[in-house]
Amino acid sequence: MTNTTRLTVAQALVRFLARQWTERDGVEHRLIAGCMGIFGHGNVAGIGQALAEQGAGTRDPLPYYPARNEQAMVHTAAGYARQSDRLSTLACTSSIGPGATNMVTGAALATINRLPVLLLPGDLFATRVASPVLQELEDPRSYDVSVNDCLRPVSRFWDRVNRPEQLPAALLGAMRVLTDPAETGAVTLALPQDVQAEAYDWPGELFARRVWHVARPVPEPAALARAVELLRGSRRPLIVAGGGVRYSGACAELARFAERHGVPVAETQAGKGALPYDHPCAVGAIGHTGTRAADTLAREADLVVGIGTRFGDFTTASRTLFRQAGFLNVNVAAFDAAKHAAETLVADAREALKALGAAFGDVDWRADPGWTGRAAGLAAAWQAEIDRFYGGTELTQPVVLGVLNEVAAGGVVVNAAGSMPGDLHRLWRASDPGQYHVEYGYSCMGYEIAGGLGAKLAAPEREVFVLVGDGSYLMMAQEIATAVQEGVKLVIVLVDNHGFASIGALSESVGALRLGTAYRRRGPGGRLDGERLPVDLAANAASLGADVLTAADPRTLRAALAKAVASFRTTVVHVETVPGPAPAAEAWWDVPVAEVSGIAEARAARERYDEAKRDQRPYL
Repeated sequence: MTNTTRLTVAQALVRFLARQWTERDGVEHRLIAGCMGIFGHGNVAGIGQALAEQGAGTRDPLPYYPARNEQAMVHTAAGYARQSDRLSTLACTSSIGPGATNMVTGAALATINRLPVLLLPGDLFATRVASPVLQELEDPRSYDVSVNDCLRPVSRFWDRVNRPEQLPAALLGAMRVLTDPAETGAVTLALPQDVQAEAYDWPGELFARRVWHVARPVPEPAALARAVELLRGSRRPLIVAGGGVRYSGACAELARFAERHGVPVAETQAGKGALPYDHPCAVGAIGHTGTRAADTLAREADLVVGIGTRFGDFTTASRTLFRQAGFLNVNVAAFDAAKHAAETLVADAREALKALGAAFGDVDWRADPGWTGRAAGLAAAWQAEIDRFYGGTELTQPVVLGVLNEVAAGGVVVNAAGSMPGDLHRLWRASDPGQYHVEYGYSCMGYEIAGGLGAKLAAPEREVFVLVGDGSYLMMAQEIATAVQEGVKLVIVLVDNHGFASIGALSESVGALRLGTAYRRRGPGGRLDGERLPVDLAANAASLGADVLTAADPRTLRAALAKAVASFRTTVVHVETVPGPAPAAEAWWDVPVAEVSGIAEARAARERYDEAKRDQRPYL
């Protein structure tokens, strides 16, 4: 007779999650490293009770971390997953109703960025005996709809466990997707509150230690041969390194391939740091937020080799950048590999680069020497530009980044939205792939502090520097309290320019007159152009438990950052920046402009827009 253990569904869930591991290249990691949660009706008597019952002596306990906002805790899980190269993540549990719907934005961020997170929202009564319950969304078309159905389109796997017998299959399906590099993203298991508390006799094998082997798919031989022929015919190739290079641990193979064949390497936001900034083949950021070096080469390349990138519109400059090139795409996901009518090499990035290197054998194909030399010259010129932007005497945003880049050697910089991702992409000198942590797939304001918390939980040995603008700070700063509570030390650089600088500039460029982008009272004419709002962000950070330092110039900023690094406590360095020189976009971004308008600036912007649209390619 099979050994069984009588537990509630929630208790079985917690025990199962604590016994899941990943393995790649012989190294094992906890798959679910902990559970974040905010408790209410719908999960407090189920998952909350199960986490509390584990006790200090429980075998393989599942650590619990508090949170202040459900969206933020999913960001923390995503930050953890990214810093762990997708081999480990956190689970997130919420009550029904607003707790569940708050997680939708975080789930979208995780799925868009191909990051594994596990969501465990509470749900209605499966028995429906008490309907409608508090916070229930009643749908007259069906009694089987709840707000958790909002999570379906932003999840890579979604299931509702209406009976205890359904739990094992749901759990195995969830773990499969979390550990599949081609399929991963947000995974949702909706858990009716009565089912969570229901007891069942579970087979012992459900709780056996299970290791999920993270695959490294190798290239199909015929596809590899086609890729080699395409490369042999190229004189001006350009590699575009995306996040897949980092997640597969392919950076060393990328360096060897680029050096051997003289191929310049540009980086997406997710791929930044794939090569050290001073590597002889590195030409920096590409696309709308790219460097002059990379974008110039992109316009002249005859072949673009995308490795682990999904080719977002910022990377392709809304399909205006690669004017002469064909595409060879290396990606573990066939969906991404097939973009832009490319020749596809569906494989793990590291294994693909190894196979390509071996396939050339004695035929030492190299890019045209003039092309390789031109790339090196353009890259050196851009490094001189970085020195110029970093070297100012006032606290412009580039100067703040320059001081931080100096102090943060060996640390991790975290950012997400506003104007800073563009400046970081162009200017930041990344020395290793784990140092640069900018979420730009969803570009989600509010990710920064929560994502930084996840990065620090995943890499406690590294200093984590969170760069957050005042706009993002006001959206989601409360996880400072979580960091303080858990004793997780962050250095938060709060860059305050009293408004939405990035969207303000975009607003002005499309003739929207910076409407709603400054933190000001209404003036005499009824517009938002009066006095600055008396908002004290430094005082707010202190009220959440952080130490707060201020800086007024590069010298005091350097001193404040040094003090923050030396501290054992979460420290916020508050910096009011001033307008000043910043690198301009080297490539276009498609933001439609009003076709007719009574505003002269909008009409002029539309003329520029129509002209730029002529350069768009279908990439057929």
